[in-house]
Order: sequence, then C-alpha cells, then structure tokens
Amino acid sequence: MRDEVDDLVEAWGRQRGDLDLAPVEVFSRISRLARHLDLARRDAFTAHGIESWEFDVLAALRRAGQPYELSPGRLLRETLVTSGTMTNRVDRLTGRGLVERLPDPHDRRGVLVRLTVEGKAAVDGAFEALLAAEADLLADLPDRQRTQLAGLLRSLLAPFS
Repeated sequence: MRDEVDDLVEAWGRQRGDLDLAPVEVFSRISRLARHLDLARRDAFTAHGIESWEFDVLAALRRAGQPYELSPGRLLRETLVTSGTMTNRVDRLTGRGLVERLPDPHDRRGVLVRLTVEGKAAVDGAFEALLAAEADLLADLPDRQRTQLAGLLRSLLAPFS
C-alpha cells in the first residue's frame, strides 16, 4: 500500500539521493495524521459548543475528579500556558458559565476554579465525540498494532517529558 508520503520521499530521493530520508517517512506521516486529528478535534468540540483551548481547561478540571476543581497554578501546569493566558481563559469560561471561581478554604488569598454542571456536560460530550472520532481514525489497525504504535510513540515523546 502506497501513500502520498511514499511519493514525497521518492521525489526527494531523486533530487537528494545523498540524504537519509527515513525521518521524513515517519514524521511526514505523523504531521499528516496530526492535521486529521486536529480536524476531528475541532469537529467534536464545535458540536458541543466549545473550542480546543476551552476543552483543555475543562478537561483538566474534569480529570481532577469530584469536586472538579483546581487552583489556577495547577491549571497552569496541566495546560502548559502562561499565568496571563490562564487568567483570560478562566475569565472567559466563567462568563460562559462553564466554570466558577471559589475561595480556597486552605488559603485566604487563593481561589479555586471549579467546573459547573454545564461545563461538565460540555466536556463530557466533547470527550465522547472525540473518542469516537479517534476510534474511527484507528479503525483499520488491529489491537496489537495499536498497542505497538502507542509504545513507539511513547518512546519518541519520552525525551520531551
């Protein structure tokens, strides 16, 4: 089975046969898959009335478990954004009724960000839609190959963790 990356590598091979093109075979495919995944994510989130950045914050709160709340600092670490960006995001999500700010009972000056019932419904629906879309993307791979692929990708990502 051939794909567009095979054609791309073949063309580069004709032009630059002196180079090892093995990385292109891997990363061009990953890049193309990432585009398909981005589209699937956008569709899943849009269908549930949220954007990707909103999903990131709401999902971090949902994963925290009951009562679905985190400090802003913990949200920063979970979502890898700056403090100013997080403040803006929490403000916008609060305005939409998807999260609320509460005083931190352990720190008089601190606040906690908590998922609302509406926020929980939005993130749960979006996550279910995303899982269905991702399952479709993997549908042609047998379970053994999915497990193998996950392990290989984990190995590639390990140096960045």
